[in-house]
Amino acid sequence: MHSRRKFIRLSALGAAFTGSILKACTTPEKSENPKKSVKPVVVSTWNHGQAANAAAWEILSHGGSALDAAEAGVRVTEADPEVRTVGYGGYPDRDGFVTLDACIMNEKGDCGSVAFLQDIKHPVSVARKVMEETPHVMLVGKGALDFALAQGFKQENLLTPESEKDWLEWKAKNTETRPEINIENHDTIGLLTLDQKGNLSGACTTSGASYKYHGRVGDSPIIGAGLYVDNEVGGATATGWGEAVIRAVGCFLVVEFMRQGHDPEEACRLAVERVVSKNPDWKEIQVGFLALNKQGEVGSYCINKGFNYAVQTPEISNELFDAKSKL
Repeated sequence: MHSRRKFIRLSALGAAFTGSILKACTTPEKSENPKKSVKPVVVSTWNHGQAANAAAWEILSHGGSALDAAEAGVRVTEADPEVRTVGYGGYPDRDGFVTLDACIMNEKGDCGSVAFLQDIKHPVSVARKVMEETPHVMLVGKGALDFALAQGFKQENLLTPESEKDWLEWKAKNTETRPEINIENHDTIGLLTLDQKGNLSGACTTSGASYKYHGRVGDSPIIGAGLYVDNEVGGATATGWGEAVIRAVGCFLVVEFMRQGHDPEEACRLAVERVVSKNPDWKEIQVGFLALNKQGEVGSYCINKGFNYAVQTPEISNELFDAKSKL
């Protein structure tokens, strides 16, 4: 059954598609000296990634799996009501409903995802159950909720008084039919892990763009867009305006650039350039990519200044770094 859950690999797409998607990419020369591998490693997006990293590191530093660490890390953010863009306490959609998206992917290429899920605090754990207990990759809406309840998850109200107050104030002042697109309306958490055995995994979870249309799904639960992991190469996760990431299949693209020999930062930069080419309004939005390769190297790049990410390794003690940006 696991084979039915495998995400389609590039080799299955054919040489023609490979040439098309990587037309702008030039393959750098390989180094004659192999790079020292650093592990374990955990990286995640934004300031709230530090708390997530700490939980993931507790598992990685004791020899635990990259998959367990990835799930444990983002669960911290999902449960924190102070993080208004993920999970419990997240901003609702324009109709007042907190709807959640999440996905998870392991070193085997297995993946699971949920979208438009309501009333469940830990969508990433439901996504893992989809991966491990069903022949599917994604469940959405009521189907995802029914599945979560059948798996023993608790149904609860995720709209905190603070988020409800903000939504009511927004609703009183806004009558437009299109949600505002700006560089502040994002802040997904994506997290990537490399364990002591050298295996990679990742997770991504969000409450999506604040005051979005009811039913909107962004890039975060879409394998290849908001998250992608290839254990031979590396992993990538995205943050920002999800529609722009989806148009470029951003995280798959980052990993493929790393496959061609680019380091993580350059791979992220090239993916940002692809996003820019497909979005005429690119200066008005934020998109950022974060990547971790098989050797434990980390890199990031974004459109607008202001995106940061947290890194923890045996040499780096859960520090924040500012991503380089196009603007």
